[in-house]
Amino acid sequence: MGDSLNNDQAGLSATVSSCVSRLSLEEKQAEAASASPQRQHWTALDGDVSPSSSSSMTTKELQEYWRAVKSQRKPVKLLFEIPSTRTVEHYPSRYVVYKIVIIKSGSYDDKKVSIERRYTDFERLHQNLLKDFSEELEDLLFPRKRMTCNFTQENINERRMAFQEYLGTLYGMKCIRRSEAFMAFFTHPELKQAHGCLRGGQYAKALGLLEQINVLQEKLTQHSPALRVPTLCALLVCHKDLEDITSACQVGEEALSLLARNKRHRYKCALLDTLVDLGYELGHDVTHLQDELSEIKEAQKMQTAQLSLKELVVQEFVD
Repeated sequence: MGDSLNNDQAGLSATVSSCVSRLSLEEKQAEAASASPQRQHWTALDGDVSPSSSSSMTTKELQEYWRAVKSQRKPVKLLFEIPSTRTVEHYPSRYVVYKIVIIKSGSYDDKKVSIERRYTDFERLHQNLLKDFSEELEDLLFPRKRMTCNFTQENINERRMAFQEYLGTLYGMKCIRRSEAFMAFFTHPELKQAHGCLRGGQYAKALGLLEQINVLQEKLTQHSPALRVPTLCALLVCHKDLEDITSACQVGEEALSLLARNKRHRYKCALLDTLVDLGYELGHDVTHLQDELSEIKEAQKMQTAQLSLKELVVQEFVD
């Protein structure tokens, strides 16, 4: 009987020990979750996913939460490098041009694209951002010019590194990287030039500029890909006027895919109408395009003639 009692006590002790170990493990996991800033308030780069209170979540809930986070599409992170500068002299003016390279991080980026900006462009960006984000930028120092020696190599390199850090800091703020002013800094000068060429009938030159802009916008508009639609439609117009119907159709289909859930976009009807015409030329079945176009027109009760795709495109960036 004594042996039986001893065996029961040993079994009970083992069970209690197992339970204590399991509870201790859960407490440590909860404590780690509470102590980690990332778990306490986890926010994706371009999302709004965060646990309401990690410290109050059970182990199972934490596991389910992190499994859901990992299953989400990871947003693209960008790096901004300024590898070089050049000094431009147009008497009586003299200024430094900074070459900015935008690179996707975390994987090989075979679509590197670069732009050039002057100090005044950076200054204009900062002033435009201050209009809407003065509170967010109150602790961010903008690289200032010196009273003298602005064109020494040492000072140019110092400002080059400062601007590189400045762009990275801006991109780290979601409200800013999604702002119109931030996007305009990287794309508007080239877009204006491209649309000027397009209006002047220089379709090949406009095409080259627009292709570079499209790559850049693809990197910068992960939060809202539909922002690329006007550029894709401009590419379509260029391809079409250069009689490359296949490329025009491909670009148009890409633009349409970005508007799949947006039936009221100002380009939607004109884009569908153009794709119907291109489809006929290529011998494609365009029934689904015609049905979608008719559905939108009926829903919006369109009775007057709408602008063509080319008419919409040439109106962009008209001063």
